[in-house]
Amino acid sequence: MSITPVLLCGGSGTRLWPLSRKSYPKQFAAIAGEETLFQASARRLSGEGYAAPVVVTGSDFRFIVTEQLQAAGIDPGAILIEPEGRNTAPAVLAAALHVAASDPEALLLVAPSDHVVPDADAFRAAVVAGVSAAQAGQLVTYGITPDRP
Repeated sequence: MSITPVLLCGGSGTRLWPLSRKSYPKQFAAIAGEETLFQASARRLSGEGYAAPVVVTGSDFRFIVTEQLQAAGIDPGAILIEPEGRNTAPAVLAAALHVAASDPEALLLVAPSDHVVPDADAFRAAVVAGVSAAQAGQLVTYGITPDRP
């Protein structure tokens, strides 16, 4: 069984101005390495055991999403365009309904596209560890214990 990643790619980009701005939010910038945060997120959630990602974004960013996935060598599943930003819950619902239409038993992994995860292998191992609980119908959440603000 494969996991369908849902990459949330909205956001206004106003908190890290001037590096991140409304027309080019932080997830599309190479802040923490050679790849953009979005590309690193897509790569972390691709490969064996993962279906093509579903990306939820605004119309202003649809071409950036496509270009950056292509540059990372990742074939997108679907790019869902939000008519207007309404935060996380409606974006997750749209992705869930889209995936459920073709595979009602699919496992979704909802992830922001602007996080830095230094140990991608450990993250993937944590995802694998949660699969049986998710298959049993439980919601599985992932996080870290913060060590600084």
